[in-house]
Amino acid sequence: MKNRIIVGLALLLAALMAANGLVMLTNPQGWYVRVPGVVATGAYNQHFIRDIGLTYLLIGIGFAIGAFRPAMRLALWLGASLWLTGHALFHLWEVAVGICGTDAIPRDFLGVTLPALIGLGLSFCAWRRT
Repeated sequence: MKNRIIVGLALLLAALMAANGLVMLTNPQGWYVRVPGVVATGAYNQHFIRDIGLTYLLIGIGFAIGAFRPAMRLALWLGASLWLTGHALFHLWEVAVGICGTDAIPRDFLGVTLPALIGLGLSFCAWRRT
C-alpha cells in the first residue's frame, strides 16, 4: 500500500512536470503571460523558456521511468529532485537579496517549492528501499 502511494505521487509529479514542460516548449509566450509572477522576473525570452521547458519535460520523464523501474528509481528521482531543489533555493535567494519581494514565497510555493519537497521526499523513500 505504501509503495502504491509513493509511485502514485511520483506519477502525479511526473505528469505535472512534463505537462508544464510541454506547455513551455509549445507555447512559451502563453506560459510566460499566464503563470503568476513570471512577467516580473524579466523580459520574455522564448529560447530560455524552451530550455527550461525541456528540463521540466525530462524531469517528468525521469519521475515516470523511476515509478516503473525500481532499480533506477533513486538515481532518476534524486537527479530530478536536485534540480528542482536548486531551482527552489534560487527563488528563495532572490527574495533574500531583494531581487523579489517576500510575496514571491507564497506565490512560488505550489509551482516551485512544493515539487522540490515532494521530489526530495520521494528520493528519500527510494533511498530507504535500496
